[in-house]
Amino acid sequence: MTSNTAAMTGSVRGPSTWTRMMSGQTGPVCVVLIALLVLWYVGAVFMNAPTQIDRYNRADQTWTAGQLIEDTLAQDRPILPAPHQVAVEMYHTIFAIKITSKRSLVYHSWVTLSSTLLGFGIGTLLGVLLAVGIVHVMTLEKSLMPWVISSQTIPILAIAPMIIVVLGAIGIKGLVPKAVISTYLCFFPVTISMVKGLRSPQVIQLDLMRTYNASKWQTFWQLRLPSAMPYLFASLKVAIAISLVGAIVGELPTGAQAGLGARLLAGSYYGQTIQIWSALLTAAFVAAILVVIVGWCERRVLVRMGVKS
Repeated sequence: MTSNTAAMTGSVRGPSTWTRMMSGQTGPVCVVLIALLVLWYVGAVFMNAPTQIDRYNRADQTWTAGQLIEDTLAQDRPILPAPHQVAVEMYHTIFAIKITSKRSLVYHSWVTLSSTLLGFGIGTLLGVLLAVGIVHVMTLEKSLMPWVISSQTIPILAIAPMIIVVLGAIGIKGLVPKAVISTYLCFFPVTISMVKGLRSPQVIQLDLMRTYNASKWQTFWQLRLPSAMPYLFASLKVAIAISLVGAIVGELPTGAQAGLGARLLAGSYYGQTIQIWSALLTAAFVAAILVVIVGWCERRVLVRMGVKS
């Protein structure tokens, strides 16, 4: 009787809390995050320890392992700052300072974001127009496609200063040169994905449109463009992230006074590694938010078009 009851109890027992947590996406992401934080702390101790030991020796001070770990995680200018130091710096420069202050990361993020969005908009439009031309005009495919592909073989760090100098020589400064660099990076994935998407309809579907005597414009609007939407949004998620990278790279050779790139540059000049890491993580958070927004737009558009329910 007892064994049967135990068997029945075991049969109705559901999965454990750990199993339920790891079955979704949140659990594995949290585990990876915790592992990264542990590795970060261990790396901070090992990288900052030689400097701290040297300070003890110069001060002729005795020390213990616990004191060494505590001091390596509290240095003013560490080689690798600890996560809590970066978190405190981010809180101070995001929430505790007016957003109009030039020490605020919100202010610097907005400066970078403005050129990112401008470059992303131009790059997306350029990529879509190129893809439409390549799909419909054979001459453009033969002439443009090799140049589109070869354009990305040039390192952005090499071409960014030239763009800044050339545009500056003709009087174009400020936001536009950085947006041009973002455009240069983001038009490529949009073009390639849209070409593939516009060519994704099957032959039988194209033949069906011909039997309806549909014009090229009707075939494009009612068949090719809806088929290309999943490809377009997949490329936009990549394009918005690399647009931000392009804007940050564009701020480096100009000696800009504002922007996340300028913040990174100033931190490297003065050895403020905590400032560098806080700007770096802020850029990562901004990129993540932009990708989430594009994903939200994707779901709305695809539902509206009937691709997803």
